[in-house]
Amino acid sequence: MSEAKKTKMTTRILLTTTSYQDTPGKHHGLLEASGFEVVRARGPLKKDKMLELIKEHKGFDGFLNGDDEIDEEVLKAAQAAERPIKVVAKYGIGLDSIDVPYCTSQKLPVLFTPGVNHTTVAEHAFGLMVACAKHFWTHMNAVKTGKWKRCTGIELAGKTLGIMGLGRIGREVALRAKAFGMNVIGFDLWWPEEFAKEHDIKRMDTGDEVVKACDVLSLHMNLTDESREFINKERLATMKDGSIIINTARGGLVNEADVADACKTGKLYGYGTDVVNEEPMTSPHPYDNIDNIIITPHVGSRTLESVERQACRATTNIVQFLSGGTDFIQANKFEK
Repeated sequence: MSEAKKTKMTTRILLTTTSYQDTPGKHHGLLEASGFEVVRARGPLKKDKMLELIKEHKGFDGFLNGDDEIDEEVLKAAQAAERPIKVVAKYGIGLDSIDVPYCTSQKLPVLFTPGVNHTTVAEHAFGLMVACAKHFWTHMNAVKTGKWKRCTGIELAGKTLGIMGLGRIGREVALRAKAFGMNVIGFDLWWPEEFAKEHDIKRMDTGDEVVKACDVLSLHMNLTDESREFINKERLATMKDGSIIINTARGGLVNEADVADACKTGKLYGYGTDVVNEEPMTSPHPYDNIDNIIITPHVGSRTLESVERQACRATTNIVQFLSGGTDFIQANKFEK
């Protein structure tokens, strides 16, 4: 057996993302064909569990991770292990759970999977939008508990949708909004001029202007120190009474207590979210027992089609990188 084959056969990775593990698809065959030793865990994992696994297995060549807590302490432990880490390969595009600046300072590549789930997440965002407008939770819960309760909803047609973040997902949401007869406004630091012009999307000068002018607000921003709790009591006060907020990005973009209060008072007509600040969500929570808050368990990108696309891309990323190939997508750039 060649030395290269021996190295490949002994490469060890930690796989934590549950949708990857639970969903059938070609990615399982790709990973098996790599010959890597795969240690499996059920994420998202907190720091203590990551540290425990690193210690137990004496390190990993790479992480194939979801939204696990990979901070500087975890990364330092992974670097100092008998088998030091060589790469962090995110199954997804959101990198806020990874200390990317530390990785960059250490010239540790962080890989990710852009362009694989924008259709799925956009469909989910619109599903939440319709559910809020038509009181789906109230109606379904009532009927299934033997009641016949009917609430009058609102139409989306003719309403103004404000989109915060016109990346791949935000643009897909805009296309669906136009099909629903909505007016679309938005804000993004990197404005897609040609797309906006083609689809009649009005550019606002600031995010605050979007918040004030829209009837429905859809969040598609990265979670950063600057965007954390973008939606708070102060901004909610500037929104139209009876507005709807949709969040398929990150739970930390909103102050959960402030959103809960706005839904209870009727300031918000509804809040539809696929994400919460601490996942999995536990009770007691500010959203408990508020019927006009609709929550799904971070499944916006989880369809049979998108999981396979995302998992194949993530698998190709880590296998190519650790095998000396070039077909991988790196999020952090640095001079080698």
